[in-house]
Amino acid sequence: MEVGKVKKALLQQRRMKLSGNLYHKTQVGFAYNTNHIEGSTITEDETESIFRTGTILANSEKVIVLKDMTETKNHFMLFGYMLDTLGDILSEEMIKRFHYILKEGTLTEEEKEWFNLGEYKKLKNFVGSIKTSTPKNVPHDMKRLMEWYHGIKEKTIYDIIEFHARFEEIHPFQDGNGRVGRVIMFRECLVNDIMPFFIEDRNKDFYLRGLKEYQLNNEKGYLVDTCLNSQDNYAKMCNFFLEEE
Repeated sequence: MEVGKVKKALLQQRRMKLSGNLYHKTQVGFAYNTNHIEGSTITEDETESIFRTGTILANSEKVIVLKDMTETKNHFMLFGYMLDTLGDILSEEMIKRFHYILKEGTLTEEEKEWFNLGEYKKLKNFVGSIKTSTPKNVPHDMKRLMEWYHGIKEKTIYDIIEFHARFEEIHPFQDGNGRVGRVIMFRECLVNDIMPFFIEDRNKDFYLRGLKEYQLNNEKGYLVDTCLNSQDNYAKMCNFFLEEE
């Protein structure tokens, strides 16, 4: 499957606003899986309902977490914005905008004082045993990351995966780093004519182990294998929707 055909389909189908196509399936699958990796309580059926109608059919047995619903809707918007910017070079300002779109409307008034929505973190954070960049070092570390990445003339999927591992180790935002980072991977694959992908929630443990091994031991195989498996799965989805009978 030619990546150009995938890119064209996603852009055209977004404008058409029809359901049941590759764009629809990608939006629902990406939002559901990436949010569930981060602990969202929204099910795949509920994600589908939010995408189609902007609502969830409530029942007496479940409490809907408003933040999870808002982040699901925001991820749909983020994916659309990402497609709109495919012609632009990835920049720190674009990445900050990704973060703003993802997290807008999810913060309490108290959280707004320190969260720094759409900007780099003010407070230290960590991911498991990974030591992330301190707030004062984030601008320097992000600048170095972008310089390294844009210094690569012909980017491969391995470069994009390495960017992701380095980005997650910096952890530039207070929250939402994983979801922003995974959108960047999808985007940069499309930009560089590489089959895009999103990480499935069922592979969460492999993915998190891959990031840990990549960052702590420079062992790249676990993360690369997880991403390549997800790429194969997305390619099958594209073939189903786009291959001619």
